[in-house]
Amino acid sequence: MASNKGNNPKIRYKTCLRNTIYDALRNRAGWTETENDVDWDFVWADIPWMKEHFDGLRLEEHQRVNHFRNHYELTRKDLMVKNLKRMKRQLEKEGRVSEASKYDFFPVTFILPNDYNIFVEEFKRQANSTWIAKPIGKAQGRGIFLFNDLKDLREWKKANEQRNAPQYGKKEEEVEAYIAQRYIENPYLIGGKKFDLRIYALVTSYAPLTVWLYRSGFARFSNVRFSMLKDNLGDVAIHLTNVAIQKQAANYDKDQVFTLLA
Repeated sequence: MASNKGNNPKIRYKTCLRNTIYDALRNRAGWTETENDVDWDFVWADIPWMKEHFDGLRLEEHQRVNHFRNHYELTRKDLMVKNLKRMKRQLEKEGRVSEASKYDFFPVTFILPNDYNIFVEEFKRQANSTWIAKPIGKAQGRGIFLFNDLKDLREWKKANEQRNAPQYGKKEEEVEAYIAQRYIENPYLIGGKKFDLRIYALVTSYAPLTVWLYRSGFARFSNVRFSMLKDNLGDVAIHLTNVAIQKQAANYDKDQVFTLLA
């Protein structure tokens, strides 16, 4: 990846971040930081940098950026579901039915408030089911809630509309969108607790699809034993493994929350 200009084998990196990523970059042997906007080998960019600069870039053969142009098509929850459904339809259209059948790993999903009326019909068809609602563009478990009664969703919808209603002298804001999904009521458990696996992948190309898997990862656990009792639906420490959620629990123990995978 490094440029051969001046017979200099060093990799010149650029980043606007000042966190663990920056520490990792500057501690790599043979890597040197540059402030040059044009003459660099690698940029670790944040979202604002991508929006401001990427469309005007003409990348040289040796230059790399850590994001794809439309990365939010997969990182935003509503767009990811849209693209999964579109991929399945495309495979079916091409007659690749067996391959399309493998796209059964994501739950029934609705985008609110746009799909609200359609969702209500589905909710009524599946009596006694539990659903999970998530804001489309937030992380760390913020704004997520479970419900099995339509009145809970109606209260959210009313509060959401009031919060985003136009006010005199203020610019009208868009209503915050959520996705609503069938909640998995019988998840895999370890020691009676929910967990998830963090496995890191580097995608270097989508056409053809090229993915590199990192050998190590880790598992995150909840602090509280899993329960589907109605009184526990509001306890996010039971249902979400996000560290930002778990560290607020009274019995939080960071040594028990993480397990390294090799």
